[in-house]
Amino acid sequence: MPPLTRWFIKSSLIFLVGAFLVRLYQSIASQLGGSPLVAALGPVYFHTFLVGWITQLIFGVVFWMFPKYTMEKPSGSETLGWFTFWLLNAGLILRVVTEPLNTLNPGSGWGWLLAASAILQWLAGLGFVLNTWIRVKEK
Repeated sequence: MPPLTRWFIKSSLIFLVGAFLVRLYQSIASQLGGSPLVAALGPVYFHTFLVGWITQLIFGVVFWMFPKYTMEKPSGSETLGWFTFWLLNAGLILRVVTEPLNTLNPGSGWGWLLAASAILQWLAGLGFVLNTWIRVKEK
């Protein structure tokens, strides 16, 4: 298994545990009367689960298992793969930190960091598509 695939898959497992912890906190806190943070963590749970776990798991498996690009570069561009990994995770971590801050302090400027996190994740998605597109071919 290529190192990049291991990083994607292990990171996805960390985000899965993180998503479950966020959801556990939301469930317990809402039973104890709730707080504004419970609602602010809704998008955090969604992004850690969908982007952090599912998307990263898919990216890692695709990088490893899709048909070879060439014998010299079986997974396409490894450099682009690493950029994809770091852009996706930087965008996700930025979102996890700034989403609650923006929700709890509307109009305080945190929205710009949310936009930056979305751009980083979009660039990661674009990198993934560019690196994978050439590997989707007929026999």
